[in-house]
Amino acid sequence: MALPVLALFSLMLIWGLMAAAAQLQCVDAARAGARAAARSEPKAAAVAAARSAAPRGARVELWREGDLVRVRVEARSAGPGPLAVGLRGEAAALAEDAVGPPPEVTGARGSVP
Repeated sequence: MALPVLALFSLMLIWGLMAAAAQLQCVDAARAGARAAARSEPKAAAVAAARSAAPRGARVELWREGDLVRVRVEARSAGPGPLAVGLRGEAAALAEDAVGPPPEVTGARGSVP
């Protein structure tokens, strides 16, 4: 009786570790895609950067909201039926083209560019 319970517990532990690893991959992939898009790389290159770090079969979305570039990566964890849970990672980065030169600072000693 103890051996089947131990085997089931081991399988659940392995499944949990695989799901956690896939979640971390989703977050890392979203960050990689956001960094690439923030550097003004083409959308296809930013999506490719995210897909290369994402789990297999993941869906990548990229959009811009004002000065921010956002990337969402969604995937399913490995497992049969109800054990295949949905995973999602999202990241945002400030677009480099939104950042201008620093404003001039005027002090008592004059203007500093």
